[in-house]
Amino acid sequence: MRRGAGLCAVALFMGLTGCGVPTSDVIEAGAPASGMPGPAPTADPTEPAAVPLFFLTDGELTAYPRPATDAADLASVVRLLLEGPNEKERVTSATTDLPRLTGAPPVTVTDGVTTTVTLPDTPTPVSREALLQLTCTVHYAAAPFPRPSGEDRTPRLHVTGTGWMMTSPTSACPAQPSAWGLFHGDEGG
Repeated sequence: MRRGAGLCAVALFMGLTGCGVPTSDVIEAGAPASGMPGPAPTADPTEPAAVPLFFLTDGELTAYPRPATDAADLASVVRLLLEGPNEKERVTSATTDLPRLTGAPPVTVTDGVTTTVTLPDTPTPVSREALLQLTCTVHYAAAPFPRPSGEDRTPRLHVTGTGWMMTSPTSACPAQPSAWGLFHGDEGG
């Protein structure tokens, strides 16, 4: 029994004296640890996505960000464009050459690259500027189209009215709005 008590005393003595590392004073090394950083903040899923609506500012095609509750629905995006500039956009001299419509126009995508917007009760063709407003808004709101090799798969927009049709390739659009420092009115993006 004495032998067990002796071994226990030796183990206790060794545990209390450490492993041979000499003691030292507190070493100052900057700010205390604050833990690992959390995940990067993500966009609020309840906040609608911003889509670029193309209006005219002093005659130039200009992208304006607009919240869209259903940014994936091209008909909703086109309806927003056809409503024209809102008050905030008009203050910055935004105008439109597009006709005002009472309802959402039909928008269809065919063959994977052609989008058709029908402007009912529009007897005269729209201006070149209006066509570009529609083309660029649809182009940047739509999902990217696949491009099989060997075929001309340049996305294009058909705009039809009463007795007329116009076509515009999306290559007629300027660079992506985010490449311009985001949108009109953003601070230095």
